[in-house]
Amino acid sequence: MNQALRHIGRTLAIALPVILVLSGTLAVSRVAWVAPSDDQVLTAAAEHEPLAPEEALTDRLLLTLRQEDPSVALTDLQEAVTRDPSLAPHCAEIAQTLGAAAVEKYGSTRRAQQHSRPVCDTSFAAGVAAAG
Repeated sequence: MNQALRHIGRTLAIALPVILVLSGTLAVSRVAWVAPSDDQVLTAAAEHEPLAPEEALTDRLLLTLRQEDPSVALTDLQEAVTRDPSLAPHCAEIAQTLGAAAVEKYGSTRRAQQHSRPVCDTSFAAGVAAAG
């Protein structure tokens, strides 16, 4: 009888910690730690919605501006508008966005304005002035 109790005790000593860890893991995995909000719930289609050409160009030029300088981004903008004239109506808006990003990058309207080019009239300068 004593041996049977020892055997049961040893089995429980091994099995109980495993059972407790597994049940705790399952309990934690089922808890909703953050309540879903409308902002967080996205459909798969919304995540993969393609950008409009002008939005893609703006994103690419902002990256260029941050990695290099505004002059390179403005040159790329002019070349993109020359290649694809359908981007011309968006040129001023993109140039203003680049002007504001240049001020953000340099922290000074004077330094940002040094990179101004006559791309899309004076839209870059207007973006610098608006951000300053």
